[in-house]
Amino acid sequence: MPSHFHEALVQLFRNRPELAPELLSVLQTDVPSYSDARIDSAELTDIQPAEYRADLVVALTDAVPRLGIVIEVQLSIDDRKQFAWPAYVANLRARLKCPVCLLVVAGDETVARWAARPVKIGGGNYFAPRVLRPASVPEITDVVQAQSDPELAVLSVIAHGRDADIHKAVRIARAARLASDCLDEDRSVLYLDLIMVSLSEAARGELEIMKPAGYEFQSDFARHHFARGQAKGRAALILRQLSARFGPLPQQVEARISEASIAELDEIGERLLTAHTLDEALGSQ
Repeated sequence: MPSHFHEALVQLFRNRPELAPELLSVLQTDVPSYSDARIDSAELTDIQPAEYRADLVVALTDAVPRLGIVIEVQLSIDDRKQFAWPAYVANLRARLKCPVCLLVVAGDETVARWAARPVKIGGGNYFAPRVLRPASVPEITDVVQAQSDPELAVLSVIAHGRDADIHKAVRIARAARLASDCLDEDRSVLYLDLIMVSLSEAARGELEIMKPAGYEFQSDFARHHFARGQAKGRAALILRQLSARFGPLPQQVEARISEASIAELDEIGERLLTAHTLDEALGSQ
């Protein structure tokens, strides 16, 4: 099942279909001249029973279709996609009767390297998607540029918000935030939340200083994503503390801690202060 973050990324392209050809140009892919970019049906099933559905399809047209772009947001490695992706392209090409390409938006460099591997079709033929890796996304620090293309500005934060150069990450986030402030309420809420969850803790803190009232997440996706991130950080700390006190931990204990809620982790942390055994710290007795 696609995650909330996955769906939020897809929404960037749904809100501005022109983002897809812009990113293909960044990847030095030939994009034909067109007068309109529109969302097309993402149902890519042929007459056979197998069902194929891409994340999004953008069609570039100029009286007639010029280029079909299948967009796949890929946050993790999934080898099943190497069988589905060629079918997406073949079925859309048959429907639009024009050239078609696949644009994979990769969540990190590991996923990008996997997605970029040519897929053996058979008979000496290969299928190669175009892959947008985080390092390929332009760094948008100029407010005017961000306001002219807010979706690309937000994508820039997603790609570079955890950069080691905190000041650069904050400049990118600030430009995207100012651009998002000018949008309609639905887009503004989504984009501001995407910006904040994509920053490192240090960059988020510096950005919040610029807005004294602070920032509260508005969307369910952001609240869930941020809470899960906090829980993971808390779990890592509890695991280190338990290991320091009681030695190597059983695998089932590590799994339990990794899946625990913040409230449960807080309870374990309090018991850990006075516990004499691992079971006592975990509340098992």
